[in-house]
Amino acid sequence: QVQLVESGGGLVQPGGSLRLSCAASGFTVSSSFMSWYRQAPGKEREVVATITSAGGITNYADSVKGRFTISRDNAKNTVYLQMNSLKPEDTAVYYCSAYSLRIGNSWGQGTQVTVST
Repeated sequence: QVQLVESGGGLVQPGGSLRLSCAASGFTVSSSFMSWYRQAPGKEREVVATITSAGGITNYADSVKGRFTISRDNAKNTVYLQMNSLKPEDTAVYYCSAYSLRIGNSWGQGTQVTVST
């Protein structure tokens, strides 16, 4: 069955780093359009980063460009979000999503990232 499981969230100080993981099963991430979203309390969901199935082309929200990196490990069937120079405004629940013609759109359960002193 199609499943996405996020992990790696937690509490970090401003300027710190976290690496989020999105472990996929039931499909291959290399054949899917993968995205990271986040949603802060009282705010709308926003796209943070994306990576295409063919070519691995990446795109980022302006707010995280230069600080975050999306990548995938095809052997592990896992997508990552490396987050550096974290700011309090990065605090949110981060979600992994996948899309392909075969499976449609799928979402993980989310992982909490809190940036605070």
